[in-house]
Amino acid sequence: MTRSLNITWEDPLAAFDAGKNLAGIDYMKEMIAGRIPGPPIMHLMGFRLVEVGEGLAVFECMPGEQHYNPIGVVHGGLAMTLLDSAMGCCVHTRLPAKTGYTTLEAKVNMVRAITAKTGTIRAIGKVIHFGSKTATAEGRIEDATGKLYAHGTTTCIILG
Repeated sequence: MTRSLNITWEDPLAAFDAGKNLAGIDYMKEMIAGRIPGPPIMHLMGFRLVEVGEGLAVFECMPGEQHYNPIGVVHGGLAMTLLDSAMGCCVHTRLPAKTGYTTLEAKVNMVRAITAKTGTIRAIGKVIHFGSKTATAEGRIEDATGKLYAHGTTTCIILG
């Protein structure tokens, strides 16, 4: 049986322009409030930013068949993308206006399979170290009961 999925998004460069003069945490809060649209990757993969704080970012996702790999479970790329987003955005919450960042390296461990039956998963990113040139963060993917599905770490470079 054929299935389909329709994806729509807003201009990502317009969203970037709208937020470039905001501190990172304010930019993320505007995204949660819907005043600045989320980036296309969130729409494509079906996740959303639900919480931010100083050095914290939380995303939620309802895994589905569209995320499956050839062996009948959610592709590890969904977990990696969620963790990269949570870990990167928790760093972003610490940045002043007109300052960027990007991931230098990331490591993720998958500890159990995610399926459509798993229910909503949360990717929680927390800053470990925030320096003048680099920042490190850790992340976890958990289900509604707190069961761990994946965890990771990242190093981000602070840009300008």
